[in-house]
Amino acid sequence: MKRSAPQACGHSIEAAVITLTPAEWQALTLTLKVAATALAVALPVAVFAGYALARWRFPGHGLLNGVIHMPLVLPPVVTGYVLLILFGRTGPVGSILESTFGMTFAFRWTGAALAAGIMAFPLMVRPVRLAIEAVDPKLEEAAATLGLRRGIVLAIVTLPLALPGILAAGILGFAKAMGEFGATITFVSNIPGETRTLALAVYTAAQTPDGEVAAFRLTIISAAVAFGALIASEAVARRLSRRIRGT
Repeated sequence: MKRSAPQACGHSIEAAVITLTPAEWQALTLTLKVAATALAVALPVAVFAGYALARWRFPGHGLLNGVIHMPLVLPPVVTGYVLLILFGRTGPVGSILESTFGMTFAFRWTGAALAAGIMAFPLMVRPVRLAIEAVDPKLEEAAATLGLRRGIVLAIVTLPLALPGILAAGILGFAKAMGEFGATITFVSNIPGETRTLALAVYTAAQTPDGEVAAFRLTIISAAVAFGALIASEAVARRLSRRIRGT
């Protein structure tokens, strides 16, 4: 029995929406790779920065806080342009890294990870700082009276108690890194297979004739991954908070 034309058309559209092309799979895997790399590098630095802002008082404290949060208020294109100036092959930092370590960031996936990490960094620092500020300093002082060094106190008291905020910051940063667009396209361009992440793939499809279905498909995937990360962040933070309170 043959299908009617509307049914066949509907099934073909549904298949087009669900099925990813090899180039789209490549964009998805590259996005996950970029986001994971950005998270692995930026989260430890965000934990250190959050601890410094929460516990230390030093000249330039407010300035450091402002610099950390600059990517939130600057246009992403400006951040990408600054990265291009600094980390380009002729830039003051990029030229040294390339000649000394053979590392190149401009127009490479590593540059996409750098841009994503910098854009996600302030979003990770703030929840980490709030989580550490919520830890009672008296607990740290009590541990210090037992002869434990500051680093040991940080490892066995402060960070475990702040773990819900740290994990929430990590998942939020991962979601932000996956959706980064402006700084990425300015710093590393839109190169298929090298720097074209999901966000850039959506942009490319939207600029292509008859690319509405592909753009819609990639938008659904991006939204689903980002929304899932936010839900997971909230669930993990609540569960860890209950465990910590229970102990």
